[in-house]
Amino acid sequence: MTPTKTKSKSKYRAVKITAIVIAAVLVVLFAAATIIVSVNMNKQFGRADYYPEESSVEYLYSHYESEYPRENVTFTSCGNTLQAYIYGSDNDKGLLVFAHGISSGHERYLNTLMWFVDNGWRVFTYDATGSGYSGGEGTKGLPQSALDLDAALDYIEADPELSALPRFLMGHSWGGYAVTAVLNFGHEVDGVASISGYAEPVEMIYEFAKGVVGGARPLLYPSIWLYNKMLFGEYAGLSAVDGINATDAPILIIHGTEDETIGYTESAIINKRGDITNPNVQYITLDGCTHRGMFDTPEGGAVKQEINEKLAAIAKEAGYKHTSDLLPDPSDEVKAVFSAADLDAVNEPNVEFLSQIEDFFNEILEQNGADGEAA
Repeated sequence: MTPTKTKSKSKYRAVKITAIVIAAVLVVLFAAATIIVSVNMNKQFGRADYYPEESSVEYLYSHYESEYPRENVTFTSCGNTLQAYIYGSDNDKGLLVFAHGISSGHERYLNTLMWFVDNGWRVFTYDATGSGYSGGEGTKGLPQSALDLDAALDYIEADPELSALPRFLMGHSWGGYAVTAVLNFGHEVDGVASISGYAEPVEMIYEFAKGVVGGARPLLYPSIWLYNKMLFGEYAGLSAVDGINATDAPILIIHGTEDETIGYTESAIINKRGDITNPNVQYITLDGCTHRGMFDTPEGGAVKQEINEKLAAIAKEAGYKHTSDLLPDPSDEVKAVFSAADLDAVNEPNVEFLSQIEDFFNEILEQNGADGEAA
């Protein structure tokens, strides 16, 4: 064998070995990334049960029960039985279908929902998969909220009394995505209000990953995509923007500029205005507002901040990473924080904010009444 051939063969062998090493490293990195994604997502999408009343900043149903009776109904979503509720059963202004945020249930929004009941709306709401009083080992993932709302609307459309009412959707965060993404399924609605919603599941998870791994986030993207695809199959990429563009129904998109959970200039629906072609979409930007801050009055927000500061001090002293770790089984010290706080102020509905949504809905009702149209 000539020296040239020997040299060429050695070079080929070196390239082959290098390629094998690189491939092995990539496999190891992908496996590590998949483990990181799986561990964090399983934790993020676990059960979302209600905190005890002694450690809940929001008044739960026991506070409203004497004045606001509710009808309990159930429906099935993805094999799980979901608990749903109808408030204001005698109201006939319209049916407001509400989808709540993740890591909570609908009762965390009761002050808002009862305000709509007081203003003549019949409210249909539910605890989503793995949340509150509904079935499911966990909340599963970000597309799940749209699948649950799809099942809820199937139930409503099969009910002669409920389906006869003008139909409006309103949701926050996980639910803000749901009320727009569900429009991909062809449901007829009169109007939609999406509050603090994200546009696409994978993009939202990718944004969340920034707070977990920082600059290493790009390495996780393939695992994030695969994780979501394996869980949700054809619905993994269910898009809020596609849903909005699939209808000509009026839609109100609301988002705060200081949203710490769904970035206003990142995965928020409002950041996708250039991709939205539905001509009947309106946008409200709330300057300086956080992810859920729009629901608070100034007084209520101040009380919440005071509660959070006190809980943060207790958590630090006890060695907890998050204040939420204190709430499922509250100590006497934690209970004392809540019992001393002005929870009436916290649970006062932000009428100025909610009136903007109702004005939007009322205008649709008036227009549909003049046109003789309804969903």
